[in-house]
Amino acid sequence: MGFGDYPPEYDAKHHGPYNPARYYGKRDIPFSNVKLGELAAWLSRREKSPHALVAMVSRAWWRWNHKYVMPRRAGIAPLFHLIGGSCLFCYIINYGSIKHHRNYKYH
Repeated sequence: MGFGDYPPEYDAKHHGPYNPARYYGKRDIPFSNVKLGELAAWLSRREKSPHALVAMVSRAWWRWNHKYVMPRRAGIAPLFHLIGGSCLFCYIINYGSIKHHRNYKYH
């Protein structure tokens, strides 16, 4: 599987048109339904490679894009998501200098 190819699990006759926001691999129970005792087995079934991480981020991007940006009457939500995300990112990268400005009760 190279860059830009369809996933090997995708079958056009079975799945229909390709949807980049859908996972075509073997279905598993969702993370929200995993019990604490089954967590290790659930994590061991995940593919842990850089390609799998990139594919997961790509699917999340397309899901967000289809839900908030591409609808015919898209609202202002994507703008607020981007502003909030950039504020969070700036806070995280500047946390090292911000944490020294805390107000302590006792010196």
